[in-house]
Amino acid sequence: MQNYLDFTNNVDYSKLKETAKTIKDGGIVIFPTETVYGIGTNGLNEIAVKKLYEVKKRPLSKPISLLVNSIDMINEVAKDITELEYALIKEFFPGPLTIVLKKKDIVPNILTSNSNTVGIRMPANDIALKLIEYSGVPIATSSSNISGKPSVNKLTDIMADFDGNVDYFIDGGPSLLGLSSTVVQVIDEIPHILRQGFITREQIKRVCSKL
Repeated sequence: MQNYLDFTNNVDYSKLKETAKTIKDGGIVIFPTETVYGIGTNGLNEIAVKKLYEVKKRPLSKPISLLVNSIDMINEVAKDITELEYALIKEFFPGPLTIVLKKKDIVPNILTSNSNTVGIRMPANDIALKLIEYSGVPIATSSSNISGKPSVNKLTDIMADFDGNVDYFIDGGPSLLGLSSTVVQVIDEIPHILRQGFITREQIKRVCSKL
């Protein structure tokens, strides 16, 4: 398969450069993270994000998060970040935490279901981080499953569902954790867990207690 990159035994990051260009140009790629496999595209390209929704058969009422690889990239898409939000970022990034922040206008409204916030995550997976670095844009990423089906931690479990609808498959072997990220939003200086994932409520509370 021409658009299949097998990194299960040997990772050649130079091969990601063409894939990253595809993402920047609005193409769609399935790739590994430490939680589950993700399906992503240029998060700043409204047309590309719309296509991502269509490929996943995801309702437009459900927002999609952005994957980033640096604090600078977070600051490009989010604003008014509080001390507590920065503390959570410092503690858990890169890792299995998605934090909901106030978005800047550069983020397309279709990505956030017309809300003024956007989920941000920095994955603890070198393949994903290199893809973001080489593409130069935050990657709009959802779990790589047709909406309503379970998320997966092995690429082979979902290739048939997306064959012909994505530009690249990147196989990095089974995801390390196999569990989606915890989603947290700080409201009035209180962290609210919107989705329980790998990071626990107790871990988040410990960060809060240090401030």
